[in-house]
Amino acid sequence: MPEGDEDCTLPALLTPEAVRRRCNALLEIGLGEGLGGGLEHFAVNLNALEKATDLVEAVTRETYPDGQIPLHSRWRHFEFGDLDLWAQLSHALPGLDVHERARTRFDLAVGSVLLDAGAGPDWVYGDNATGLRMSRSEGLAIASFRMFAGGSLGGTPEAPKLDGASLAQLTVPELAAGFQVSPDNPLIGMENRVDILNRLGDALAARPDVFGNEGGRVGQLYDHLLERSRGGVLPAREILLALLELFGRIWPAGLQIGGLALGDIGRHSKLKRSDETDELVPFHKLSQWLAYSLVEPLWEAGIDVVDLDALTGLAEYRNGGLFLDTGVLELRSPDIAEEPLAVGSEPIVEWRALTVALLDRLADTLRQRLGQTKEELPLVKVLQGGAWTAGRRIAAEMRDGGAPPLQIQSGGAVF
Repeated sequence: MPEGDEDCTLPALLTPEAVRRRCNALLEIGLGEGLGGGLEHFAVNLNALEKATDLVEAVTRETYPDGQIPLHSRWRHFEFGDLDLWAQLSHALPGLDVHERARTRFDLAVGSVLLDAGAGPDWVYGDNATGLRMSRSEGLAIASFRMFAGGSLGGTPEAPKLDGASLAQLTVPELAAGFQVSPDNPLIGMENRVDILNRLGDALAARPDVFGNEGGRVGQLYDHLLERSRGGVLPAREILLALLELFGRIWPAGLQIGGLALGDIGRHSKLKRSDETDELVPFHKLSQWLAYSLVEPLWEAGIDVVDLDALTGLAEYRNGGLFLDTGVLELRSPDIAEEPLAVGSEPIVEWRALTVALLDRLADTLRQRLGQTKEELPLVKVLQGGAWTAGRRIAAEMRDGGAPPLQIQSGGAVF
């Protein structure tokens, strides 16, 4: 085990610091190729990082010419130009005090994020209310929003919420109807999506001390985080720690060791340790995406969420595709791109880890170019500005349908 390793126990992997350290450790191995190191599946070319940063900078300046970059969160997918779905819903729910409004936003964000794993290339959602036809993340966002607002995930249309009893009883046909899924409009991972929400319902019922009685409600997580704040201040990492503690068992493919639910953690043979964490690489992608998506409701409720950069970049295919398509990462064997790979396969674990570590380096360079500090341009804004959009754009230029450079068997539970 490396001297000073702070991640030598399994619980220590349930932190953003462990994600950053372990991903950076794999990047350092990749950069040590000339010293007898190197990785098996990808070569790292830091000289190409300038090209990746050029693209991210151009997209950021084009999209946000005034420099006012919002957070990379689920709320952006409820916004379509002048149309703001959440604003419409909140106006239709009068009389909510500041705390109940925050609980409702938590309900919506959690349900929508947990349904946000990749939709696949063939699914489209047609929104009758707006006439929009959207695919991928935006389509998933509108579909989940409509189900939530209609009371299909709990509560009523007059008072929608995400409650444990409704989630535990949700069926595949019910979700398929809400998401307009059919043989001609297939959405990948339907069973896993429902399984996650069913498991979430069970998780709420298992913790009445946090989520309340009668099956519990997701929105009570707001009250729990309020209690974890000090003087109205809440470090961003506390949001993630709470999510990993309370929702750790909801992931169908999540790693479990010795009864401890570890969630989105992969294995890599190069990350050798002499303890129980040997070869383990944490990512917690959807949990971090959810943590980012809970910041704005907390801000609106008067809670000062600080130290956003304690969270990491998201280990998903748009960010990872950016580095592959700009040549920062190079496949050692073209065979990797030929067949769909499981999320837990070593090439995908390696790709995800390198993505997280490289996002930190890209962010540092971008801040220098834009003349901003970490506080002014935290990583969550770099992603929004940013890296995620640039990854999607270059994918659309290089491949039909904007598919990612690698094929992933996501199953609707991770990506």
